[in-house]
Amino acid sequence: MQWTELTVKVNNKDTDRASDIVSFAAEGGIYVEDYSSLEEDIFEVIPWGMIDEELLKKDRDSVLIHIYIKPEVNPVEIKAFLDERLDSAGISHEIELVLKEEDEWLNNWRQYYQPIEVGENLLIQPVFRDEVKDTDRTVIKIEPGLAFGTGNHESTRLCLEAVEKYIKPGMRVLDVGCGSGILGIASVLLGAEEAFGADIDETAVRIANENAELNDVVGKFTAQCGDLTEKAKGKYNFILANIVADVIINLTDNIKNFMEDDATFVMSGIIDTREKDVLAALNKNGFDVIERKPENGWVCLVAKSR
Repeated sequence: MQWTELTVKVNNKDTDRASDIVSFAAEGGIYVEDYSSLEEDIFEVIPWGMIDEELLKKDRDSVLIHIYIKPEVNPVEIKAFLDERLDSAGISHEIELVLKEEDEWLNNWRQYYQPIEVGENLLIQPVFRDEVKDTDRTVIKIEPGLAFGTGNHESTRLCLEAVEKYIKPGMRVLDVGCGSGILGIASVLLGAEEAFGADIDETAVRIANENAELNDVVGKFTAQCGDLTEKAKGKYNFILANIVADVIINLTDNIKNFMEDDATFVMSGIIDTREKDVLAALNKNGFDVIERKPENGWVCLVAKSR
């Protein structure tokens, strides 16, 4: 099995805190590259002239934390998880995914990606798997590619359960940070009149529109690349934001400009340690939380305008 390498670069003062966070996603352990004490560790026992010049060029102010992600886990979702955790801890960082050729990685991961039942009525069907027969669930066909939103991650499942519970026929849906398009497409399949997705990632937008074709909802679901305020038009009955806490907090300042009077606002991708910050922003901007859905350190909130 070929694993994917993920490397997190942080300032050496944050090594211990960052290592603790990264270890949550490191089933195979972590390896820390730290040259901050190179002189103390090496120079006293090895003559200067015998030390490799490349070693002497190593960055002394930063450390690299390496982990390896097993083939059946989507590394894009792990990266999103770590970005959120490190951001919430106030740790400046850079994350690099060292993938094989895209086709090789996709084929490697796909062999583990099976149909997933979500909530009471949904079934996520990878298009490269045999279709599930004799099911009365609403089937969402997904080719995830390299976009976030396969249904494996807790934040996506919690959002899908909220869609299943709150969507009503005829609703207009806005999906902020749509990723693979899974949430907006699910909304249409469950009765929404139309859904619009916006994402700053061009690859995600392309994949989302391709998934709309797979589910025969072209014209009812559309994704565009760009900032929400540039792309969304009119007002919506149902708002979805499966992103990160900081973006959700910023959204609360102006999302009402896109909401009908009785609209429902579903937020996911919130780690439990940032929930209080999101709640404070919602309260400040006149929202009441009507449901809280937690799972494995992640929280989904459902709110309405006060």
